Amino acid sequence: MKKVAFIGTGNMGGALATAAVAAIGPEEVVLSNRTREKAAQLAAKLGCLAGSNEDAVRSAEYIFLGVKPNMLMGLLDSLAPVLAECHAKGEDKVLVSMAAGVHIADIAARVQSAGYAVPVLRIMPNLCVLVDAGVTALCAPEGTPEEYLQTVETVLGSSGKVVRIPEAKIDAFSAVAGCGPAYMYMCLEAMADGGVAAGLTRAEAQQFAALTMMGSAAMVLGTGMHPGALKDNVCSPGGSTIAGVAALERHGFRAALIDAVLAAWEKGKALGKA
Repeated sequence: MKKVAFIGTGNMGGALATAAVAAIGPEEVVLSNRTREKAAQLAAKLGCLAGSNEDAVRSAEYIFLGVKPNMLMGLLDSLAPVLAECHAKGEDKVLVSMAAGVHIADIAARVQSAGYAVPVLRIMPNLCVLVDAGVTALCAPEGTPEEYLQTVETVLGSSGKVVRIPEAKIDAFSAVAGCGPAYMYMCLEAMADGGVAAGLTRAEAQQFAALTMMGSAAMVLGTGMHPGALKDNVCSPGGSTIAGVAALERHGFRAALIDAVLAAWEKGKALGKA
């Protein structure tokens, strides 16, 4: 039996499938997609198998659901009979959803006709999994066997860091980690624009800004220091850095980022209720 299946091989599903192949080997992964040729092309590249949604469920123990949120319930309706068929043969499955705004309880209720309480976990990866530098939230109901959580962590281990959080915090996680790359790209682009204005080439400015952002994040993670303290370490009395920090404060830089996170959080909660 194949260990994991990915139904939906778009950017995110395809990136996680690629990470899974790196982590557990191509022989343990099977792919499926609404456009079968897309799954077949990725499978050929990764050296794993591709098939229909039903084939994927039958051949795997863990089923990663990478379809768009508005398509998830229809997919679950089509998979419920297959889950029941497998259950009758003693081959129970675990579902792992990556659909934003769709709660674990709603997914479990949709497949209750399978004849058993289908275990459901939920993940929320961010865009950086595409370069194996992502952070993925992992949620599961209380009482979920540790084996299920550890398996998902192993499967996704090559995509970056996997963090366990309660489902109640997933909207806040998404507002920071899911939406955050967009904020970082805007900051990076603006820094590069400033560098160009100061006389750097576009390529130089973009590279310097990106390396600086990457190194600054590494400092926070590596030292455990508060970012405010690290900022203070860069600011010499009467120097150029504190002049730049003062300019950011005049323009409400920190307040704008806080507002962005809160706006994304509110929107995420609203989507979950839609």
